[in-house]
Amino acid sequence: MTIETLNLPRPRWNVIIATVVLHLGVLLAFLPGTFSWAAVGVAVFLHWVTLGLGITLGFHRLVSHRSFRAPKWLEYFLILCGSLAGQGGVLGWVGFHRMHHRYSDQVQDPHDSTQGLWWSHISWLMHDVPMRTELAKYTQDVSADPFYQFCHKHYIFLQVGLGVVLYLIGGWSFVIWGTFVRLFFGFHCTCFVNSACHQWGYRTYETGDRSTNCWWVALLTYGEGWHNNHHAFQHSARHGLQWWEIDLTWMTIQLLQFLGLATNVKLAPTKQ
Repeated sequence: MTIETLNLPRPRWNVIIATVVLHLGVLLAFLPGTFSWAAVGVAVFLHWVTLGLGITLGFHRLVSHRSFRAPKWLEYFLILCGSLAGQGGVLGWVGFHRMHHRYSDQVQDPHDSTQGLWWSHISWLMHDVPMRTELAKYTQDVSADPFYQFCHKHYIFLQVGLGVVLYLIGGWSFVIWGTFVRLFFGFHCTCFVNSACHQWGYRTYETGDRSTNCWWVALLTYGEGWHNNHHAFQHSARHGLQWWEIDLTWMTIQLLQFLGLATNVKLAPTKQ
């Protein structure tokens, strides 16, 4: 019996192998001599740079939703940071996310949460979902940009280059913690937005899908866990809409706005 007769998406073996290697690489952190507080500090710093600035601020709020405008040099810097997060090429990330909002929790949603927690968390990445053929039409505004094309095609080589720099600065300890451990935690933090934030938490708005606000995901992802708020007002630069909903990325946007580096900032209506 073949995959086609079972009507299952074809496995993406390159992604499966890379994911297994990443998870095995984390075990290197338990070897004697690989731990140091400096290495942990590097991992935490790069987690913020690649996930906080790169994915949350850059890939998501700036590019996917155009929640604000930024100078081109800053936009490119954020795209570079996001490309170092190890979550695939920027065009795929943006395209799939836009598709998710259009078809949230429906069969056309790439990580449809009605298919189960495992599917929405990680399994969808490991399969050649049919929606992949539609990606191009969701990224027409950025796909022709040479810098986007470069980062999209060479994100693996950029990661290798970062690893070399880490080795030159602090040896294998910096490589293990600054690459494998950091990528592992960053990867699952983002995946929790797709899985946990469609399963657990509270709902402030009726959005026609299963999106929830999940406080612990928000803490791990610099504010992305206020996912029900985001689905209600997807173009808003602010996701934490209540005083207790801490949104570190919104605070970053406010700082950029104060510095004149964030303009045309979009917000949810004040009377909700």
